[in-house]
Amino acid sequence: MSQETKEFTHIDAESANPAMVDVSGKATTDRRAVAQAWVQLPNDMAEHIKDGDIQTLKGSVFQTAILAGIQGAKRTSELIPLCHNLFLNKVKVDITLHDGLRVEIQCEAKCSGKTGVEMEALTGASVAALTVYDMCKAFSQNIVIEQVQLMQKSGGKSDFQRP
Repeated sequence: MSQETKEFTHIDAESANPAMVDVSGKATTDRRAVAQAWVQLPNDMAEHIKDGDIQTLKGSVFQTAILAGIQGAKRTSELIPLCHNLFLNKVKVDITLHDGLRVEIQCEAKCSGKTGVEMEALTGASVAALTVYDMCKAFSQNIVIEQVQLMQKSGGKSDFQRP
């Protein structure tokens, strides 16, 4: 059984310097990616959770995190040096509270383009998680952001689905 040889794509073959991937020869296809992040809140945060959200003087933590995640996905190419600037057709951030203190964040990104939207989905989920941390850190620094990961992607050369 032969395995495909994989190489890093963001390295210029001639100079070995970092390089943006040339996607000019690729076909435009519909691309979709979903990323997930988890935020574990400490026990002392339980008293601040009401109706599945955390209300602060700054406003709703989860509603603010949703907006931040969308904004983060839209600005991915400004944050990650070799990402292409994409015209996103959709960014959706969902936040669900599990077991009272475990926050699940899912970010879906979609576009029609020549390169995938995995980084946009991952950035959106990460920025939403960081926003939960930022808005809650006055109550406790024992907040843990964990398991930021790609859950699925479709379109382009290959699809991916995390088991």
